[in-house]
Amino acid sequence: MIKSLRSALLLATAVMAAVPTAVAPARASNLKATVSQAFQSMLYLPLYVALDDGLFAKAGLDVTKETAGAPSVALSAVISKSAQFSIHGPEWTAVAASKGAPVGIISNVVNGAAVWIVTAPGVAFKDVHDLKGQTVVSGLMPTTSTSLFLKLLKENGMSKDDVNLLQVQLGAEPGPLLAGQAKVGVMYEPGLDQVVAKGMKVVLGFPERYGPYAFSAVSARKDVDPAVAQAFVDGMEAALKLMQSRPEEAVAVAKKEFPTLDPAVVESAVKRMLADHVYPDGVDIAPAALNLALDTQIALGNLAAQPDYKGFVDRTFITKAMDIK
Repeated sequence: MIKSLRSALLLATAVMAAVPTAVAPARASNLKATVSQAFQSMLYLPLYVALDDGLFAKAGLDVTKETAGAPSVALSAVISKSAQFSIHGPEWTAVAASKGAPVGIISNVVNGAAVWIVTAPGVAFKDVHDLKGQTVVSGLMPTTSTSLFLKLLKENGMSKDDVNLLQVQLGAEPGPLLAGQAKVGVMYEPGLDQVVAKGMKVVLGFPERYGPYAFSAVSARKDVDPAVAQAFVDGMEAALKLMQSRPEEAVAVAKKEFPTLDPAVVESAVKRMLADHVYPDGVDIAPAALNLALDTQIALGNLAAQPDYKGFVDRTFITKAMDIK
């Protein structure tokens, strides 16, 4: 995993070397920005709400969304200035910054460890030790779901050798479970509620276990246009506030963004992540939440040390966005 994560960030460093529900009144502006998301993901619903409900436009910003296909590629777009913002796990930005890339975090997106463990009917589960000897399907490393699962095993005096870990492409986790190739799964949404609808049971939730956890964030260059960055963070703050106050609108946007999924699964997934506080109340990122997320990567050897919070998280835009009434 260490080699994979470092290799994935090679592109980023190479490019660097080469180059509230209510928002403030709509501002007439020619400001434009591109945001590069790692994937089209239910986790990034706050971004889609901001786009679909015109909250960036109300903040005076015309935003174009692009999908990179990988966190390292999304971050590389920011470093090369082909995008102003990227959305993915903050660990990618921390590793790039540790190598000298002029990047940091400017907004929260997901503030809970959005991973759950499910088992097939009939599997007895009282604690983690009951997983010993089981075939466990999880995402292909490097990914946070599998990283958290390995961390969980370690915290309970176990290792990956105690289970038969079946790693598959992200999004493919439901397949082996439903086919009976595995009886335990480490899941993201919406895969989680897809298998729950088929009779699987949730036995452990990382959001409840860890509490506030900086799972996904908005990254930007240190020299990003302040006006553009402020408008983007204002839009994200408005989206997060709307999701909390009018969850039915968040569900409607999710159904629009994921039209091929069963609408009932989409609704269950959004409601679960709201109930489990996976989607934050606003754009703020607490030092403890960031430290916890990055400690996972440090424990796995992907990151040498915690970045300096004040230098890594630019609270200028966060504070101003939170002050909007």
